[in-house]
Amino acid sequence: MNPARPADAGYAAGRRRKSIQFLTAAEIIMELADDGTDIGDAYVTLCVHAGIAAADAMCAHHLGQHNSGENHHEAVALLKRVHPEGRALATDLSQLLSLKTRAGYTHRPVTAQDRCTAGRRAERLVDAARSLPL
Repeated sequence: MNPARPADAGYAAGRRRKSIQFLTAAEIIMELADDGTDIGDAYVTLCVHAGIAAADAMCAHHLGQHNSGENHHEAVALLKRVHPEGRALATDLSQLLSLKTRAGYTHRPVTAQDRCTAGRRAERLVDAARSLPL
């Protein structure tokens, strides 16, 4: 089964908008929180979604396709094909995805370092998506 699906400019633009929305929401909840540990898991989860949406936008724009499978390694591999920054952005996405399970599906909270990593990686991905000429 091929997890990549065709994607057009409308898809790229929509996923870019969503990436910005997710990152903006993450930043807002962090600003409003009394303590980052209180909302850390939600913040990281929003950063992960921002990064995934940004990667989808870039793949759609540059490659005319996006990952539609459940295997996130396939999304990372697809993003690596985006030039010129694909490899670096794929590393950012991979790091974000490594935080997804801990933030969203386990009983353990994310750490301050996890929050910092998620914010930095998501911001780089979203900034790259924002630069697309859509």
